[in-house]
Amino acid sequence: MPSEKVLEQKKQIVADLTEELKASCVGVVVDYKGTNVTDDTVLRKELREAGVKYTVVKNTLLGLAADNAGLSEMKDVLEGTTAIAMSADDYTAAARILKKFADSHESFTIKCGFLDGKVIDVATVESLAKLPSRDILLATVLGAFNAPMAAFARAVQAIVDKGNDAPAE
Repeated sequence: MPSEKVLEQKKQIVADLTEELKASCVGVVVDYKGTNVTDDTVLRKELREAGVKYTVVKNTLLGLAADNAGLSEMKDVLEGTTAIAMSADDYTAAARILKKFADSHESFTIKCGFLDGKVIDVATVESLAKLPSRDILLATVLGAFNAPMAAFARAVQAIVDKGNDAPAE
């Protein structure tokens, strides 16, 4: 039987993990089996730079936290080695980075994920990974808004230039 101190530590881990799950807009659960230290270090650095929190976690603790956060369907994939990557504000970074890593590492697999409080399957995580980053999406939208204004400005400038080229009377 575990000691009272160990039980309290585990309860705190579950409570912290529950809060992180609730505060995150997206998360990806992976099986990291067979990942060596060098590759894991590179992966963690890339995730950290993208603002994604990556944690190796015991399946039972993640299962309890998932129940508390309303993500019970996630428990179906919690076996073997498990890690979770979560982001509070970027919907695509975790999926994009982990999908790229999984494509280049045979034993590293995506198990499932969650998006805005709903559990999503591997196919949905992979679709999410194909989306451009938030910054690229914003730049695209701003470019689309800017194009008509720029065309209008060029047309007005052409009229002004044409008026300046007219001979004086």
